[in-house]
Amino acid sequence: MAAFSCSWLTLPSKMRSLSLTPSSFPVSNSTSLAFSKNLSDSAFSHGSLSVSIMQKQTRRSAVVCEAAPQRKADSAVKRARLAEKRRIYNKARKSEIRTRMRKVLEALEVLRKKSDAQAEEIVPIEKLIGEAYSVIDKAVRAGTLHRNTGANRKSRLARRKKLVEIHHGWYTPAASEVVV
Repeated sequence: MAAFSCSWLTLPSKMRSLSLTPSSFPVSNSTSLAFSKNLSDSAFSHGSLSVSIMQKQTRRSAVVCEAAPQRKADSAVKRARLAEKRRIYNKARKSEIRTRMRKVLEALEVLRKKSDAQAEEIVPIEKLIGEAYSVIDKAVRAGTLHRNTGANRKSRLARRKKLVEIHHGWYTPAASEVVV
């Protein structure tokens, strides 16, 4: 009876109890049994093990037990995970921008409706505008907003501030000069 041997250390733990008998394979005494190193644990548990007799170039035949290697994690899975992380980050930034803009616009609207407003009351609103500008610029720098979108939002805040100043008479636009 021929003995088939395999190194016990090279086999995964699920396959260490694997035993092959010569009666199960129609091979001669001169044929050797070889295991490839890319065997997967799940191959034996699901029955996807393939045994085939292969002819080598040295005219020796060998029985090779081989299972399909498990696929590595697809790069698309990683890209999806990173995209989700960026989406959440960008969503938080955009939310902060909208909140700051809303606070500025509400404060300007309250000041515009106030009949006895003083010019000094615009100073805290200018601080809010500066904070909103800073958040918008950071979002543009990080790539969350396009630079034109950031410029449009900053311009919207500046126009509204100017309208309130014109409404109360704190700012008078210069007469447009006609060039001849």
